[in-house]
Amino acid sequence: MKFKRGDQVEVMDMGPGFVGSYYDGNIISTFGNEYIIQFRTLLENDEFGPLREFVKAEKIRPKPASVEVSSFRLGEMVDVYANDGWWTGIIISKFGENEYIVHFDSFNQDITYPFPNISVHQEWDAANGVWVYTRN
Repeated sequence: MKFKRGDQVEVMDMGPGFVGSYYDGNIISTFGNEYIIQFRTLLENDEFGPLREFVKAEKIRPKPASVEVSSFRLGEMVDVYANDGWWTGIIISKFGENEYIVHFDSFNQDITYPFPNISVHQEWDAANGVWVYTRN
């Protein structure tokens, strides 16, 4: 998929401790198979402005549309907004009125999150250019 200046995207991070996480950004410029991304939540090392990086096309996907839900089911795969990015996990329990305990395989940890920080998990099907989710 080709992106253009101004497109809202998510960028995959494969660094140690960040495998499987995605960070929101905007396309600033294109250079062949690479893009300059300005991140919306990550800052430069001096913390005085948004981080900008060259990113290869295969690490970029369009920002998914929001899927409205009123609750999540046990065993459901979800995306959780935490530490400035989106992380994939599985609902293992409901806690209180409006919180869920999510298990993360990537770092083998269970963490409680409020409902607004959780969204339906979607996978980007790059071959067909569509978002796919399996929620019934």
